[in-house]
Amino acid sequence: MALPKIDTPVYDLELPLSKKKIRFRPFLVKEQRNLMMAMESDDKETIERNIRQVLHNCTLTEGLEIDRLPIIDVEFYFINLRARSVGEVVQNRYRCENEVEEKPCGNLMDVELNVLEIQPDMTNVVDDVIQINDKISVKLKFPEFSILERANKFESVTDMAFDMIAESVEYIFDGEQYYYAAESEPDDIIEFIESL
Repeated sequence: MALPKIDTPVYDLELPLSKKKIRFRPFLVKEQRNLMMAMESDDKETIERNIRQVLHNCTLTEGLEIDRLPIIDVEFYFINLRARSVGEVVQNRYRCENEVEEKPCGNLMDVELNVLEIQPDMTNVVDDVIQINDKISVKLKFPEFSILERANKFESVTDMAFDMIAESVEYIFDGEQYYYAAESEPDDIIEFIESL
C-alpha cells in the first residue's frame, strides 16, 4: 500500500532588484536537514553549495538562473523561502552592550522578528554608470550570486575584490564604442581596472 502524498503550497515572489517574478515551493524536511548539517560543518563551500541546491530544488519558475541573479535578490528569495518553509517569525536573544556605570549592561533581551517584513532599502541605489573622465565611462551591475562560489578560492581579499569588480562591469564606453564585458577576456577587464 502506497503512503499518501502531501501537496506542498506554491508561492509567488517579486525580486526587489531585478523585478523578476518567481514561483517557489517551501523546502522539504530532507532539504532542511541538509541545510542544518551544512551549517554544523562550518565550511563555507558546503554551506553555499547546499543553499544553492535548495534554491534550485524549490524554484518552480522555468529558466530562472539563480547563479545569474544579483546577490541581493538571492538573499531576499532565501529569506522568503525560509519563512514559507519553517515559519515567518524568528526568535532571537540579544545581549545589551550599552555601558552602564562604565560596565557593559549584559542584559539578555528576547526579540521576535517577522522575516517577511524584511525589505531591502532600494531608495539609495546609486547611479550604475561611473564617469572616469570626459570620454570613458563604466557601467556596473550588482554582483551575481555565482561570484560567491569563486570568492572562497582567492588567497587574498585584494584579489577577491578585483575579481568582484571585474565581474560587476557590464560595459566600458570610450565615447565612440561600447566594450561589453561578456565579450571580453576577464584578464583584459582586470587590466583595465588596474590602469585606473
